[in-house]
Amino acid sequence: MTSSDSASTTRQPVVIAGAGPVALTAALLLARWDVSSVLLEAKPTREAVGSKAICFQRDVLDILDRVGCARQAVGEGVTWWRGLTLYRDHELFETTFPQAGQSAFPPFINLSQSQLEEYLFDRVAEEPRVDVRFGHRVVGLDQDDAAVTVDVETASEGTRVTGRYLLGCDGAGSTVRKLVGLPFEGHSFDEQFLIADIRAELPFPTERRFHFDPAWNPGRQVLVHPQPHSLWRIDWQVPADFDLEHARASGELDARIRRITGDAPYEIDWVSVYRFHQRIASSLRVGRVLLAGDSAHLMSPFGARGLNSGAQDAENAAWKLAFALRGWAGERLLDSYHHERHAAARENLRVTGETMRFLAPQDDEQWAHRRALLQRAVTDPTARAQVNSGKLAEPYWYLDSPLTTPADDITGFPEEAGVDRPVVPGVLCPDAPCRVAGRPQVRRLRQLFGDGFVVLVHASDAPQSRAIEPPIQVHRIADLEVDGADVIATALEAAPGSATLVRPDGHIAAVVDAADRASIVAAVGRACGHAVAA
Repeated sequence: MTSSDSASTTRQPVVIAGAGPVALTAALLLARWDVSSVLLEAKPTREAVGSKAICFQRDVLDILDRVGCARQAVGEGVTWWRGLTLYRDHELFETTFPQAGQSAFPPFINLSQSQLEEYLFDRVAEEPRVDVRFGHRVVGLDQDDAAVTVDVETASEGTRVTGRYLLGCDGAGSTVRKLVGLPFEGHSFDEQFLIADIRAELPFPTERRFHFDPAWNPGRQVLVHPQPHSLWRIDWQVPADFDLEHARASGELDARIRRITGDAPYEIDWVSVYRFHQRIASSLRVGRVLLAGDSAHLMSPFGARGLNSGAQDAENAAWKLAFALRGWAGERLLDSYHHERHAAARENLRVTGETMRFLAPQDDEQWAHRRALLQRAVTDPTARAQVNSGKLAEPYWYLDSPLTTPADDITGFPEEAGVDRPVVPGVLCPDAPCRVAGRPQVRRLRQLFGDGFVVLVHASDAPQSRAIEPPIQVHRIADLEVDGADVIATALEAAPGSATLVRPDGHIAAVVDAADRASIVAAVGRACGHAVAA
């Protein structure tokens, strides 16, 4: 629902700065908890310019499913299962993505951010709890123990909007982040990247193709991604002094594109030049103000960690804000938002920083090392393992979260890509086909998540579901199995007599003895941020 501000002061449970995909996702997730929000967007209208982010990871599609637009995204997007890395004319290696946990969604789809925003706005139009206000620029804020009040400028007047909390999703130049005085630490890269969406009928397979040092971009690299409707994303690394307007006028841009398309006719849908940044806010929470998405962290896009990470920020913030508003939890739960998502951002920055240092060496010695490594990788498999074309996104493992009842056999997020995701507290619960009596719309395990805690048990004398403070669903695994196939029990690696506690965002909070009611109660309390006795 979109409306103008008719009163000088409006009270809403959650104020959200921005109306991009992270803000919209957060608002729709809050609405699932019956929490209303008002979104303040500085732009006068929605701008659907360029594809921007295009890669969406399997687990993020589950978040989009909870807000009602994953099926559209998958139906429209290009599914890809294979990534290819080449050096000049040599194929170095391929990365393939097998099915994981029998998920209903593919490992990655390519879909423009603009198209995803359209789906999200369609959902917002159907949701009375979400109020989007374009032309409302945040210029100030005050907060106290009860509320946060945001000063807003519109085309005609100033106004104020008051809510219980403020979620800053207003992008890299975040006004909210500046108003609460948070530094945005990190650095920017001198090298530029030329990104073009072209429309053409090309005989390329539906895969990610990463070219190191091709003849048509010597010494640098090019990334090619398919998009829907015969659109292709081409991403060239270019020198720091590259001038787009000169490249247009001189024919250089056309020549670059022709080296890929050949004689096939094409048209440019969008073109832009970027410098990539590696930055993070020093904190993601200041009192009643939380930061999410690019307001909180910026990273290079190689590995599809930007918008995917922002969507995970939105989900993490939404259920915790809802719990705080309903009185089910308090300060410790909100503090865990910073603990979990700041750690996730630092890991993403570590991974993307390593990629950028390989893609854009900072001195002659580093360039020489890269050239020698790529040449050796043509014949040496051990060298190929050191070639970094971007490690693709993986949701963070909250192993060290204060909300997690820890397991004894694993610590720390994996250093290497490709490590199998264990089924332990802190990690996303795997998916599997399932059935629930009286709920024919639920056909897989992850569709049970998002509305409270879920306890999955083997025991016949399972604890009862609770509808309030906070809601807890309890399911016997045997009752969920389809045709008695033991698929869920196998996916969960669930030992007889165990109980698996799953958070609203699908992360496993604890695995405890199902017969020990006190352990289950303690695990729920811990997952709500309550103090746990040593």
